[in-house]
Amino acid sequence: MRDDPIKSSKRVLEPSERIAEVLFGLIMVLTFTGSLSVAEAGRDDVRTMLIGALGCNLAWGIIDGVLYLMGCLAEKGRDLKTLRAVRDAGDLDQAQRLVASALPAVIARVIQPAELKTLGQRLRQLPEPPGTSRLSATDWRGAAGVFLLVFLSTLPVALPFVLLQNAALAMRISNAIAMVMLFLAGVAYGRCIGRSPWLVGVAMVVLGGILVALTIALGG
Repeated sequence: MRDDPIKSSKRVLEPSERIAEVLFGLIMVLTFTGSLSVAEAGRDDVRTMLIGALGCNLAWGIIDGVLYLMGCLAEKGRDLKTLRAVRDAGDLDQAQRLVASALPAVIARVIQPAELKTLGQRLRQLPEPPGTSRLSATDWRGAAGVFLLVFLSTLPVALPFVLLQNAALAMRISNAIAMVMLFLAGVAYGRCIGRSPWLVGVAMVVLGGILVALTIALGG
């Protein structure tokens, strides 16, 4: 059985994508905890808030996982279309142009014509591509990773409300945990983009607070 020449170029989840999923989950749960009035909240109110927060992140984790799979299919579809076009090209010059148009701009500007010719020849020598793009086990693992990141990021922030009877104390601890998680996500993102991790960490805490406030104010 021949290998499928169309495979996802992405890892299960890129570091920046993992950070984005954690940030998304944090903001979602903070919109629930932030809307709770600790002065008036009873155990029933806390329970309702927890069910809403967990249920919302569960639903959005599933939706985000499905969107991830759709993105994988779209990427593979583009690759399959490019491979077919190169294989069906009338001559090597046309194949070179097709290969160049599929490359990232920064690479296409520096790659030499001889290298493009070699790439075109290698693509034309690949096995016959499949009729349609298909999801691989790696893609499904990526979707599961997206779901888990969105959902599990809820738990540290929600846990104080489960363990503590005092809603005011639980709120303070929950907010502290959320700020630490936002800061750590910012530090990791800063390293990904080559900026000061500490500065980006602080900016992420501020940005998270603004987004949560806007979401609550707009009825989210």
